[in-house]
Amino acid sequence: MASLSFNSTRITNPTTQSRKPNRLSRPTTTTPSHALSIKNPFKRSTLASNSVSESPQPVSAPPEDYDEEEDEDEDDPTAEICFFDPGADPEAVKEWEMDFCSRPILDARGKKVWELVVCDKSLSLQYTKYFPNNVINSVTLREAIVSIVDALGVPLPEKIRFFRSQMQTIITRACAELSIQPVPSKRCVSLLLWLEERYETVYTRHPGFQKGSKPLMALDNPFPMELPENLVGEKWAFVQLPYTAVQEEISSLESRYAFGGNLDLDLLGLEIDNDTLVPGLAVASSRAKPLAAWMNGLEVCSMEVDVSRACLILSVGVSTRYVYATYKKNAMTTREAEAWEAAKKACGGLHFLAIQENLDSDDCVGFWLLLDLPPPSV
Repeated sequence: MASLSFNSTRITNPTTQSRKPNRLSRPTTTTPSHALSIKNPFKRSTLASNSVSESPQPVSAPPEDYDEEEDEDEDDPTAEICFFDPGADPEAVKEWEMDFCSRPILDARGKKVWELVVCDKSLSLQYTKYFPNNVINSVTLREAIVSIVDALGVPLPEKIRFFRSQMQTIITRACAELSIQPVPSKRCVSLLLWLEERYETVYTRHPGFQKGSKPLMALDNPFPMELPENLVGEKWAFVQLPYTAVQEEISSLESRYAFGGNLDLDLLGLEIDNDTLVPGLAVASSRAKPLAAWMNGLEVCSMEVDVSRACLILSVGVSTRYVYATYKKNAMTTREAEAWEAAKKACGGLHFLAIQENLDSDDCVGFWLLLDLPPPSV
C-alpha cells in the first residue's frame, strides 16, 4: 500500500514530451459504464531556512570561521524563512500558494500568533513570517506580498491559491490591490503538506505552543449540492492507468491537453510501484470540450464514492461539493465502488478524472490528477 509523505528536496520538473495517449483501461473485474444519472429535482527532509541553496555534504570538521549561531537559527522554531532556489527561474513562478492564519502559539501578551506561509507548488519559493494578532488586515497582507517580491527578486504572481474560506475577504482585497487573481482552492497540496510538517517540526517546539489546540488543518466538508447543468456528462466509467502511464500523462499535460491539472508527484513522495494501477473516472460527452472548459475553472480537488447513497461526490474550490452522478445500488455496483475506493487508498489517495468524447476513445479532452487530502492529524 502506498503512503503519502512529504518530499521537500528540490524538485526537478519532468521533461515535457509528446506521445500517443494511452487508452484508459477498465478494471479487469466486471466494470460496466454508466449513464450519468444526476440528482436533478512525507520522505521528510529539512526545508531550507535561508536564502542560500545548500547541497548535502560529507560530515567534516567545521571551518575556522564556522558560525554556530547560523546553525542554531536553522533549528530555531521562532525563525522565519525567506528562500528562493537560485537554480529556479523567477519568471516561471507565476502562481503562489498562501496561508494566513493564527497558529496554536501564544505571544508574550497571551494572544495567538498569526503566520503568513507562502510557497509555489515545487517549493522553489518558501516564505514564512509571524505577525501579532492586532495587525491582521488586507493592508498588512498586501505589504507582506510586496516585501516577498522585493526580498526574493521574483515578480508578482499571476494567481494566489488559498484554502481557508474564512480568510477570503482579506486575501481577495490584498490581491485586488496588486492585480493578482485570488483562487480559493484545495489544490494547494504543497502548502497543505508543508503546513502538516511545520506543525510537527516547528509549532510543537515553539516556546508558546498551546497543547490541545484545535486542528490546524480543519477543511470544510459541506453537504453535497446538485450538480449545475453545464457540468453534466452523458456516460461515465471507473477506469485505471499504470502509475508509469500516469507519470507520462502529467509530464506531457501542458503540450497535449487544453484543459487539466497536475500534481508534483516527486514532491508528494508517493511510494508506488510503476505497474500499480491508479484508479480514475472517465466521463464521456458529445460536448466534451465545453464540459472540460467548465471543469477547468472549478479547481477540481477530488472525486469520491458515497457507497451508502450510491453516488459520486465531486469536490471543487474550497468548500463546494456536488453529487456528480448516481448509480443503481446492488451487490455488484457496491463491490465495484468499494474496490475503486480501495484502489485509491492503495495509491495514497491518488486518482484522476478524464473527459472524452466517448469512452472508447484513445484521446482525452481534459485530464486532472487528483488527490484525497489526508484528514487532519493535529
